[in-house]
Amino acid sequence: MGECEANILECLASIEALDGRISAWEHLDAVGALKRARELDKVEVKGVLHGMPIGVKDIIDVAGMPTRCGTPIYANNIAKIDAECVARVKAAGAIVIGKTVTTELATFNSSRTRNPENPDYSPGGSSAGSAAAVAAGMVPLALGTQTAGSVIRPAAYCGVVGYKPSFGIVARGGVKVQSETLDTVGVLARTIEDAMKWYAAMLGTPISDSVSISRNNPRPLRIAIIANFMGDADAEMKGAIAGAAAALSAAGLLAQEFRLPVRYDEAQIDQRIIQLAENARHYATEHRRYRDQLSPKLAEMLDEGAAITEAQYQAAIARTNATREETDAMFTEVDAWLMPSAQGAAPKGLESTGDPVFNRLVTALHLPAINIPVYRNEARMPLGLQLIGARGQDENLFATATKVTDILRRNQHG
Repeated sequence: MGECEANILECLASIEALDGRISAWEHLDAVGALKRARELDKVEVKGVLHGMPIGVKDIIDVAGMPTRCGTPIYANNIAKIDAECVARVKAAGAIVIGKTVTTELATFNSSRTRNPENPDYSPGGSSAGSAAAVAAGMVPLALGTQTAGSVIRPAAYCGVVGYKPSFGIVARGGVKVQSETLDTVGVLARTIEDAMKWYAAMLGTPISDSVSISRNNPRPLRIAIIANFMGDADAEMKGAIAGAAAALSAAGLLAQEFRLPVRYDEAQIDQRIIQLAENARHYATEHRRYRDQLSPKLAEMLDEGAAITEAQYQAAIARTNATREETDAMFTEVDAWLMPSAQGAAPKGLESTGDPVFNRLVTALHLPAINIPVYRNEARMPLGLQLIGARGQDENLFATATKVTDILRRNQHG
C-alpha cells in the first residue's frame, strides 16, 4: 500500500469514528478519494500538496459531488466541473475527500456541526464544517470562505489555523456568490506551514524568498495592538491580548497599542450594508421563488438587504474604498495588526455562530489575516488571536505570523 492510500484510509477511519458526534461532513467520496490516492502513489513529480486529504466547504463546486449550500433548495445540485480553487489544489496533488457542512446559504444561521473541543459549544459560522474537520484531525486542510468572519472565527472557536488571503488572490469561479465585494476563499489548517502550502498551490508558483528573508530580518517587527472594538471582548480575551502584547515586547518586538480613527469603527457598519445589499442581489432568485424553503431569519435578512437603496449602497462602497487606501499607507509604519479573532471563546449552545465584530473591518479592507491558536480560557476552550497584514503582502504576513506564534507558544510553555 502506498503512502497516499494509507493517508486516505486513516482519514476515512477517523471520520467514521468521530463524525457521528461532530457532523462536519455533508458528503464523502471514499471511492473517488482512494482511486485518486492510488494514482498519486505512482507519480514521480510531486506537487506542494501531494497526497494531502482535504475537505471543501459546500458552497464550492467539486466535479461529481453535490453543492447543496446548506439549503434544501440545492439538495439535488451536482457540480459538473471543479471550482478554480479546487482545480488548483488537485493540480498540486491534493485529494478531495468530500464536502464540509456549511450554514444556510453560507449566512448566519447555525448548522448541525458541533465543536470538536466540546460539542456543547458553537463551532462558528459558515465554514464551521471545515474548521471542525481539521480540528478533529479528520483532514489536515479544508477550504472555507469569508464574507464577514467565516474563516477566522470558526478557526478561533475550534482552535486551528485559519487564513483569509488578501481579497482577489484566490479565484472565485465555481464558488456560490454572496458578495462580489467581500467574498474571499480561505483555508483552515493544522499549521501555518500547511496554510502556506495551500497559498502556493493557489498561486501555482513556489513561495518566494520573502518569507525566509522576513523571518531573518534584523529590524524588530512592529506590531500594532488594535484597541478598537475591545469593549466587545470578554475578560478572558482581553487577558489573552494583554498577555500576547507582553510576551511580544519581552521578545524584542515593538508591540504597542494603537487606536484606529473613528471612521474605522464606522467601516463596520458599511461592511454590513455592503454584505446585506449584495446578499439580496445574489440570492434574489432564492428569495423570490423559494422563500418557503428559507428560514425566517434568512428571509428577514434578505428583506433587509433588498430595502437598502442604491444611494446607501454606493455611499458605503465609496467610504470603504477611501478607508482601504488610507489603510495601505498605515502599513508602511507597522508590520502587522494584532486583535482578537472573536469576542472570546466559542459561545455555549448552538443557537448562535458568534458575532463577527472583530472580522468585519478586516474583510471590508481586503486585508490578509491569520488566526493564531495559542491561548485557552479557564474552560480549556480555544481563544484565537488574529494577525493582520498589509493588502497584497500575504507572504510577509506568513513570516510575521510564524515568528509571533513561536514567541507566544514559548511564552505559554516557558
